[in-house]
Amino acid sequence: MAAESTSYTSLALPVLPLDDEIVLPGMVVPFDLSDAEVRAAVEAAQAAARSSGSSSKPKVLLVPRIDGTYAGMGVLGTVEQVGRLADGDPGALIRARGRVRIGAGTTGPGAALWVEGARVDETVPDPLPGATAELVKEYKALATSWLKKRGAWQVVDRVQQIDDVSALADNSGYSPFLTTEQKIQLLETEDPTARLKLATEQLREHLAEQDVAESIAKDVQEGVDKQQREFLLRRQLEAVRKELRELDGKEGEEESDDYRARVEAADLPENVREAALKEVEKLERASDQSPEGSWIRTWLDTVLELPWNERTEDEYDIKGAQEILDAEHAGLQDVKERITEYLAVRKRRSDRGMGVVGGRRGGAVLALVGPPGVGKTSLGESVAHAMGRKFVRVALGGVRDEAEIRGHRRTYVGALPGRIVRAIKEAGSMNPVVLLDEIDKVGSDFRGDPAAALLEVLDPAQNHTFRDHYLEVELDLSDVVFLATANVLEAIPEALLDRMELVRLDGYTEDEKVVIARDHLLPRQLERAGLGDGEVTIDEGALRKLAGEYTREAGVRNLERSVARLLRKVAAQHELGERELPFTVGADELRGLIGRPHHVPESAQDPAERRTAVPGVATGLAVTGAGGDVLFVEASLADPETGAAGLTLTGQLGDVMKESAQIALSFLRSRGAELELPVGDLKERGVHIHFPAGAVPKDGPSAGVTMTTALASLLSGRLVRTDVAMTGEVSLTGRVLPIGGVKQKLLAAHRAGITTVVIPKRNEPDLDDVPAEVLEKLDVHAVTDVRQALELALAPAEVRVPAAA
Repeated sequence: MAAESTSYTSLALPVLPLDDEIVLPGMVVPFDLSDAEVRAAVEAAQAAARSSGSSSKPKVLLVPRIDGTYAGMGVLGTVEQVGRLADGDPGALIRARGRVRIGAGTTGPGAALWVEGARVDETVPDPLPGATAELVKEYKALATSWLKKRGAWQVVDRVQQIDDVSALADNSGYSPFLTTEQKIQLLETEDPTARLKLATEQLREHLAEQDVAESIAKDVQEGVDKQQREFLLRRQLEAVRKELRELDGKEGEEESDDYRARVEAADLPENVREAALKEVEKLERASDQSPEGSWIRTWLDTVLELPWNERTEDEYDIKGAQEILDAEHAGLQDVKERITEYLAVRKRRSDRGMGVVGGRRGGAVLALVGPPGVGKTSLGESVAHAMGRKFVRVALGGVRDEAEIRGHRRTYVGALPGRIVRAIKEAGSMNPVVLLDEIDKVGSDFRGDPAAALLEVLDPAQNHTFRDHYLEVELDLSDVVFLATANVLEAIPEALLDRMELVRLDGYTEDEKVVIARDHLLPRQLERAGLGDGEVTIDEGALRKLAGEYTREAGVRNLERSVARLLRKVAAQHELGERELPFTVGADELRGLIGRPHHVPESAQDPAERRTAVPGVATGLAVTGAGGDVLFVEASLADPETGAAGLTLTGQLGDVMKESAQIALSFLRSRGAELELPVGDLKERGVHIHFPAGAVPKDGPSAGVTMTTALASLLSGRLVRTDVAMTGEVSLTGRVLPIGGVKQKLLAAHRAGITTVVIPKRNEPDLDDVPAEVLEKLDVHAVTDVRQALELALAPAEVRVPAAA
């Protein structure tokens, strides 16, 4: 079998340039002789043929010229005929014979450009190799598929008759979808098999693009046909409905007419009625398939369901309301007094015809701030019960979208009014009690700040014209009683807090917890445990021990869990036949039923096990998100040989608390000699102050007295009294400055079994807020100077113990 090869034959030919056009071997192309370059090339070829005396046809070199640049490969063409074209202009018919690699320029007759070229003589093996034969077969199949789509059946037969690989590849030059670059690539590929492979890839890509285009066109056509069919069917449906209405005698009645009748029959404010009628007119003009019609219907339904003129009558039995509050909640006198005052003022305004003043009614906005479990949420229901109003709760914890408060614009898919409007709709009244639960847990992100959206809702000066983004009509909220609950006051934005009346709930005393457990928690848990009245009784001593030693909290949630656990244990023992009912639980039975106490007061522990059993440990008082708490401060001195001088603080402290430690150390360094303390140790040895519970962040200035006492105890070797706790800020001169949260701190000291408390003198008026039963059990000392605190807190030492010991 002969091998495939390529050889070259030298030629000198006149150039016929082809502007932005490519001619491949095998093509027969007509040229217009009125073009000067074409005429010059043909005449030069004819002159050369005559001068040679040969009978062969004149030869020209067809060279592509792209953007003024000649290609490196041309095609040898023979002038087959010179005459007239179809339009009557002079022309020449030239047949492309084969490829010519263009060389240097040369001279010749005529005005044409002459170049030397090398004729590419292609030799294809016979028979064809298997891969080449498969390629020929594939190309013919693809070409046949494409030609059949165009309806060119005659060309199909001609392509099928071509067996020469080179001719078959060059035949693709007739394809109209090929770009100039693709044709140049075919022209410059000398190897016939490589050229056929390239032509096959180009044809395959075109067919794939054509299939995609046909698929898209088919989908578009199907969509158009579907829309036309739907339009026709809807028109037919409208005609059928019209005929049915005429048969039923209800001609002219449509959905929009129904909405118009509902709006006119509803008791709406004038501005709301006008807005609703405008929307009904839009609905009448909108077609059934228009999405705007669905938006309008949803909006009209929302507006018609709102209780625009529905109001409940307030209960003006002031004594009865007070009795309801006292019966449902023990303690919490501040908020009870505030509600009683509100009802009294409302009654007087109603009696004097002053229910509405300046377009505003007499609503209220209260912020109930206190630790968890003190009854803030349940208090809302009691307030609504006492006032005779509807109650609705709005949970704000974790809300981050401003639209949750003010609503979404109607143009959004699935738009809804905000939570405030939905609360009014749910209550069915324009003057409910709305509990905004966990207002300090509101967050903000890229969707806006819900706390900022609440400014208008909770401002008595502007909430009578509140506008929800969904409704876009004014809603009067001035008669609503808003109760906002929060655990941490600092987490509420200042502008929002300024619009609310602050009521603090600082926690319950032990006596109040016993009353709550007896009157409220125990009956509820008896019912949940499936126990009847009288089957299980918990005496007061057991309840007091549960509140004091098993739970230590500002609220009563853990106390209720302990009561529930106790009752479950008794019920289980009864079902197992281990205990007979009725049964009374006393303080002595608690350990056997629910285990040991978790919070034993320091005063009840063994003296050697108390935290203050060594010098350098003092007891302080702090306020946390869970109410007041007892805080211990530990101080130590480093070995002068191993520890570097300076102050080390641990316990995850804030900047203010770190500064308080620096102040305490500076005071003792400067005034310690007056107190007969070895202050030289503070200069030569490192001081380490630690606050246990290091995972809990701590900050604030009120631990200054405690840190000073701990350092003084360490230097003097005198122990800090176990029954003493202290709070107060210390200045560089030793003055004790006022702090906040006195009531919460004293309640925490009472819960922890502390009997003596040191507070700043300027906080003495705050003792009026502390329950009398707590003050009776506490010995409160108000001091102005830290020296007084040290005299009270440090136990006298029979023998002075050096700090080094």
